[in-house]
Amino acid sequence: MGEIRKVKRLGLVGFGGFGRLAASVLSEHVAVLVHDPAHARAVLPDGREMPMGTLEEVAACDVIVLAVPVARMAHLCAALGPLLRPGSVVVDVGSVKTGPVAIMEAAFPETVEIVGTHPLFGPQSFGRAEGQKVAICPVRGRAHLWVAAFLRRIGLRAMLTTPEAHDREAAMVQGLTHLIAKVLVEMGPLPERMTTVSFDLLREAVEMVRHDPPTVLHAIEAANPYAGDIRARFFERAAEVRAQFEG
Repeated sequence: MGEIRKVKRLGLVGFGGFGRLAASVLSEHVAVLVHDPAHARAVLPDGREMPMGTLEEVAACDVIVLAVPVARMAHLCAALGPLLRPGSVVVDVGSVKTGPVAIMEAAFPETVEIVGTHPLFGPQSFGRAEGQKVAICPVRGRAHLWVAAFLRRIGLRAMLTTPEAHDREAAMVQGLTHLIAKVLVEMGPLPERMTTVSFDLLREAVEMVRHDPPTVLHAIEAANPYAGDIRARFFERAAEVRAQFEG
Protein backbone atom coordinates (compact mmCIF):
# COMPACT_ATOMS: atom_id res chain seq x y z
CA MET A 1 0.00 0.00 0.00
CA GLY A 2 1.55 3.24 -1.08
CA GLU A 3 0.43 5.21 1.98
CA ILE A 4 1.97 2.78 4.46
CA ARG A 5 5.39 4.15 3.51
CA LYS A 6 4.41 7.36 5.28
CA VAL A 7 3.79 5.51 8.53
CA LYS A 8 6.72 6.33 10.80
CA ARG A 9 5.74 4.01 13.62
CA LEU A 10 3.03 1.45 14.36
CA GLY A 11 1.80 1.07 17.91
CA LEU A 12 0.92 -2.42 19.12
CA VAL A 13 -1.16 -2.83 22.27
CA GLY A 14 -0.84 -6.36 23.63
CA PHE A 15 2.11 -8.73 23.54
CA GLY A 16 0.47 -12.09 24.12
CA GLY A 17 0.73 -14.98 21.68
CA PHE A 18 -0.84 -13.14 18.77
CA GLY A 19 0.78 -9.83 19.68
CA ARG A 20 4.21 -11.46 19.38
CA LEU A 21 3.26 -12.92 16.01
CA ALA A 22 1.98 -9.55 14.79
CA ALA A 23 5.13 -7.78 15.99
CA SER A 24 7.33 -10.38 14.30
CA VAL A 25 5.58 -9.96 10.94
CA LEU A 26 4.94 -6.21 10.99
CA SER A 27 8.37 -5.20 12.26
CA GLU A 28 9.83 -6.43 8.97
CA HIS A 29 7.99 -3.59 7.22
CA VAL A 30 7.49 -0.75 9.72
CA ALA A 31 8.90 0.38 13.08
CA VAL A 32 6.83 -1.11 15.92
CA LEU A 33 6.32 0.26 19.43
CA VAL A 34 4.77 -2.16 21.95
CA HIS A 35 2.64 -1.46 25.01
CA ASP A 36 1.68 -4.23 27.42
CA PRO A 37 1.74 -3.69 31.21
CA ALA A 38 1.91 -7.47 31.71
CA HIS A 39 5.35 -7.67 30.06
CA ALA A 40 8.53 -5.91 31.18
CA ARG A 41 10.20 -6.68 27.84
CA ALA A 42 8.92 -7.43 24.33
CA VAL A 43 11.18 -10.18 23.01
CA LEU A 44 10.31 -11.98 19.77
CA PRO A 45 10.82 -15.73 19.23
CA ASP A 46 13.89 -14.98 17.10
CA GLY A 47 15.47 -13.03 19.97
CA ARG A 48 14.82 -9.53 18.65
CA GLU A 49 13.59 -7.07 21.25
CA MET A 50 10.89 -4.55 20.39
CA PRO A 51 10.91 -1.09 21.97
CA MET A 52 8.16 -0.58 24.55
CA GLY A 53 6.28 2.57 25.48
CA THR A 54 3.40 3.93 27.49
CA LEU A 55 -0.17 3.90 26.24
CA GLU A 56 0.20 7.63 25.54
CA GLU A 57 3.27 7.01 23.38
CA VAL A 58 1.59 4.19 21.47
CA ALA A 59 -1.51 6.36 20.95
CA ALA A 60 0.70 8.96 19.23
CA CYS A 61 1.68 6.46 16.49
CA ASP A 62 0.20 6.75 13.00
CA VAL A 63 -1.40 3.30 13.21
CA ILE A 64 -2.42 1.53 16.41
CA VAL A 65 -3.11 -2.22 16.42
CA LEU A 66 -5.15 -3.63 19.31
CA ALA A 67 -4.09 -7.22 20.02
CA VAL A 68 -5.91 -7.78 23.31
CA PRO A 69 -8.67 -10.22 24.36
CA VAL A 70 -12.16 -9.19 23.28
CA ALA A 71 -13.18 -9.03 26.94
CA ARG A 72 -10.62 -6.23 27.50
CA MET A 73 -11.64 -4.10 24.53
CA ALA A 74 -14.12 -1.83 26.33
CA HIS A 75 -11.68 -0.94 29.12
CA LEU A 76 -8.78 -0.39 26.72
CA CYS A 77 -10.74 1.71 24.24
CA ALA A 78 -12.13 3.92 27.01
CA ALA A 79 -8.55 4.69 28.10
CA LEU A 80 -7.18 4.98 24.57
CA GLY A 81 -9.87 7.17 23.02
CA PRO A 82 -8.91 10.52 24.65
CA LEU A 83 -5.25 9.95 23.72
CA LEU A 84 -5.68 9.45 19.97
CA ARG A 85 -4.63 12.11 17.50
CA PRO A 86 -6.82 13.26 14.57
CA GLY A 87 -6.05 11.23 11.46
CA SER A 88 -4.69 8.21 13.30
CA VAL A 89 -5.85 4.72 12.36
CA VAL A 90 -6.90 2.04 14.85
CA VAL A 91 -7.04 -1.62 13.82
CA ASP A 92 -8.24 -4.47 16.01
CA VAL A 93 -7.49 -8.15 15.43
CA GLY A 94 -10.17 -9.86 17.52
CA SER A 95 -11.93 -13.14 16.69
CA VAL A 96 -15.31 -11.36 16.94
CA LYS A 97 -16.18 -8.20 15.07
CA THR A 98 -19.67 -6.83 15.91
CA GLY A 99 -18.99 -6.13 19.58
CA PRO A 100 -15.43 -4.74 19.27
CA VAL A 101 -16.40 -2.57 16.29
CA ALA A 102 -19.28 -1.03 18.24
CA ILE A 103 -16.97 -0.40 21.18
CA MET A 104 -14.37 1.35 19.00
CA GLU A 105 -16.99 3.49 17.24
CA ALA A 106 -18.36 4.68 20.58
CA ALA A 107 -14.97 5.26 22.25
CA PHE A 108 -12.90 6.90 19.49
CA PRO A 109 -13.31 10.44 18.14
CA GLU A 110 -14.83 10.92 14.69
CA THR A 111 -11.43 12.13 13.47
CA VAL A 112 -9.95 8.65 13.99
CA GLU A 113 -10.23 6.02 11.27
CA ILE A 114 -11.21 2.49 12.33
CA VAL A 115 -10.63 -0.87 10.65
CA GLY A 116 -11.85 -4.16 12.07
CA THR A 117 -9.72 -7.14 11.11
CA HIS A 118 -9.54 -10.82 11.98
CA PRO A 119 -6.44 -12.77 10.94
CA LEU A 120 -7.83 -16.25 10.29
CA PHE A 121 -4.80 -17.93 11.81
CA GLY A 122 -2.92 -18.01 15.08
CA PRO A 123 0.63 -18.56 16.32
CA GLN A 124 0.20 -22.36 16.04
CA SER A 125 -1.26 -22.34 12.52
CA PHE A 126 0.55 -19.41 10.91
CA GLY A 127 3.61 -21.07 9.39
CA ARG A 128 4.34 -18.37 6.84
CA ALA A 129 2.40 -15.40 5.52
CA GLU A 130 1.90 -16.60 1.95
CA GLY A 131 -1.79 -17.34 1.34
CA GLN A 132 -3.03 -16.84 4.90
CA LYS A 133 -6.42 -15.12 5.15
CA VAL A 134 -7.35 -11.90 6.93
CA ALA A 135 -10.93 -10.65 7.17
CA ILE A 136 -11.23 -6.86 6.89
CA CYS A 137 -14.27 -4.85 8.00
CA PRO A 138 -14.40 -1.20 6.88
CA VAL A 139 -15.71 0.82 9.84
CA ARG A 140 -14.77 4.50 9.55
CA GLY A 141 -12.74 6.22 6.86
CA ARG A 142 -10.89 4.68 3.93
CA ALA A 143 -7.92 3.19 5.76
CA HIS A 144 -9.24 -0.32 5.06
CA LEU A 145 -8.16 0.13 1.43
CA TRP A 146 -4.47 0.58 2.17
CA VAL A 147 -4.59 -1.94 5.02
CA ALA A 148 -5.86 -4.53 2.51
CA ALA A 149 -3.25 -3.50 -0.05
CA PHE A 150 -0.47 -3.78 2.52
CA LEU A 151 -1.58 -7.24 3.61
CA ARG A 152 -1.68 -8.41 0.01
CA ARG A 153 1.78 -6.97 -0.56
CA ILE A 154 3.26 -9.14 2.19
CA GLY A 155 1.53 -12.26 0.87
CA LEU A 156 -1.67 -12.41 2.92
CA ARG A 157 -5.18 -12.78 1.45
CA ALA A 158 -7.32 -9.79 2.40
CA MET A 159 -11.09 -10.40 2.31
CA LEU A 160 -13.51 -7.50 2.74
CA THR A 161 -16.65 -8.23 4.74
CA THR A 162 -18.98 -6.69 7.33
CA PRO A 163 -18.85 -7.32 11.09
CA GLU A 164 -22.20 -9.13 10.97
CA ALA A 165 -21.30 -11.33 7.99
CA HIS A 166 -17.96 -12.15 9.59
CA ASP A 167 -19.50 -13.21 12.88
CA ARG A 168 -22.16 -15.36 11.20
CA GLU A 169 -19.52 -17.35 9.32
CA ALA A 170 -17.04 -17.41 12.21
CA ALA A 171 -19.71 -18.83 14.49
CA MET A 172 -19.55 -22.04 12.48
CA VAL A 173 -15.96 -21.94 11.18
CA GLN A 174 -14.32 -21.21 14.53
CA GLY A 175 -17.15 -22.10 16.87
CA LEU A 176 -17.44 -25.69 15.72
CA THR A 177 -13.67 -26.18 15.40
CA HIS A 178 -13.03 -25.14 19.00
CA LEU A 179 -16.14 -26.91 20.30
CA ILE A 180 -15.19 -30.24 18.71
CA ALA A 181 -11.56 -29.82 19.76
CA LYS A 182 -12.57 -29.17 23.37
CA VAL A 183 -14.75 -32.28 23.45
CA LEU A 184 -12.03 -34.47 21.95
CA VAL A 185 -9.40 -33.14 24.34
CA GLU A 186 -11.70 -33.88 27.28
CA MET A 187 -12.11 -37.48 26.02
CA GLY A 188 -8.42 -38.10 26.65
CA PRO A 189 -5.26 -38.69 24.58
CA LEU A 190 -5.99 -39.19 20.90
CA PRO A 191 -4.58 -42.33 19.22
CA GLU A 192 -1.32 -41.78 17.35
CA ARG A 193 -0.28 -45.22 16.04
CA MET A 194 -3.10 -46.95 14.17
CA THR A 195 -4.69 -43.92 12.50
CA THR A 196 -6.17 -42.99 9.14
CA VAL A 197 -5.27 -39.97 7.05
CA SER A 198 -8.59 -38.32 7.92
CA PHE A 199 -8.04 -38.91 11.66
CA ASP A 200 -4.52 -37.48 11.42
CA LEU A 201 -5.98 -34.32 9.89
CA LEU A 202 -8.56 -34.14 12.67
CA ARG A 203 -5.87 -34.55 15.31
CA GLU A 204 -3.78 -31.86 13.60
CA ALA A 205 -6.75 -29.48 13.74
CA VAL A 206 -7.21 -30.20 17.44
CA GLU A 207 -3.53 -29.52 18.15
CA MET A 208 -3.75 -26.14 16.41
CA VAL A 209 -6.33 -24.84 18.88
CA ARG A 210 -6.03 -26.92 22.06
CA HIS A 211 -3.44 -24.59 23.62
CA ASP A 212 -5.30 -21.35 22.83
CA PRO A 213 -5.84 -19.30 26.00
CA PRO A 214 -9.32 -19.32 27.60
CA THR A 215 -9.87 -15.75 26.39
CA VAL A 216 -9.85 -16.98 22.78
CA LEU A 217 -12.45 -19.67 23.48
CA HIS A 218 -14.58 -17.12 25.34
CA ALA A 219 -14.49 -14.72 22.40
CA ILE A 220 -15.39 -17.43 19.90
CA GLU A 221 -18.10 -19.19 21.90
CA ALA A 222 -19.52 -16.46 24.15
CA ALA A 223 -18.81 -13.06 22.56
CA ASN A 224 -19.98 -14.06 19.08
CA PRO A 225 -23.74 -13.33 19.01
CA TYR A 226 -24.37 -16.16 16.53
CA ALA A 227 -22.35 -18.91 18.23
CA GLY A 228 -25.16 -20.05 20.53
CA ASP A 229 -27.46 -20.87 17.61
CA ILE A 230 -24.71 -22.82 15.85
CA ARG A 231 -24.02 -24.86 19.01
CA ALA A 232 -27.70 -25.61 19.43
CA ARG A 233 -28.02 -26.76 15.81
CA PHE A 234 -24.89 -28.91 16.14
CA PHE A 235 -26.08 -30.70 19.27
CA GLU A 236 -29.55 -31.20 17.79
CA ARG A 237 -28.08 -32.89 14.74
CA ALA A 238 -25.68 -34.87 16.93
CA ALA A 239 -28.61 -36.13 19.00
CA GLU A 240 -30.43 -37.19 15.81
CA VAL A 241 -27.39 -39.08 14.57
CA ARG A 242 -26.94 -40.73 17.99
CA ALA A 243 -30.56 -41.83 17.93
CA GLN A 244 -30.01 -43.53 14.58
CA PHE A 245 -27.44 -45.87 16.09
CA GLU A 246 -28.93 -46.33 19.55
CA GLY A 247 -32.55 -46.68 18.53
